[in-house]
Amino acid sequence: MEVEISIEEIQEFLPHRYPMLLVDRVIHMVSGESITAYKNITTNEPFFMGHFPGKQVMPGVLIIEAMAQASGILGFKTMDKKPEDGSIYYFVGADDLRFKRPAIPGDKLILNSKVITNKKGIWKFDCSATVDSELVAKAMILCADRPK
Repeated sequence: MEVEISIEEIQEFLPHRYPMLLVDRVIHMVSGESITAYKNITTNEPFFMGHFPGKQVMPGVLIIEAMAQASGILGFKTMDKKPEDGSIYYFVGADDLRFKRPAIPGDKLILNSKVITNKKGIWKFDCSATVDSELVAKAMILCADRPK
């Protein structure tokens, strides 16, 4: 079990960089089981210039991407791999996707992911994103572990 994975270590396990790195910190993880991470949403995010001026809302597709990135960290840590080892997790699908409320500047988006299955390098995760314990989005996310 690990607690508090910093942004520097997150960058060892995800190839994403600003502005596409959407996980700020991991606050709890049980290898092979689950992860809890977060993304601080600020008004300075580049996507807010166009989504939506005057009523800033984090795009749903980026909320899904944030859940997939948290899942990718869990997968990499579980397999004890890093992108530098020649492996990458591709986001390949989402099922049972639902949005329940918008995420806006000032929110701390809590990302939860649980491993459901891992078959032939295809991982299935049960994911949710919440703000103040209120559900923002949920989905079953599929990631594929493939050579880089």
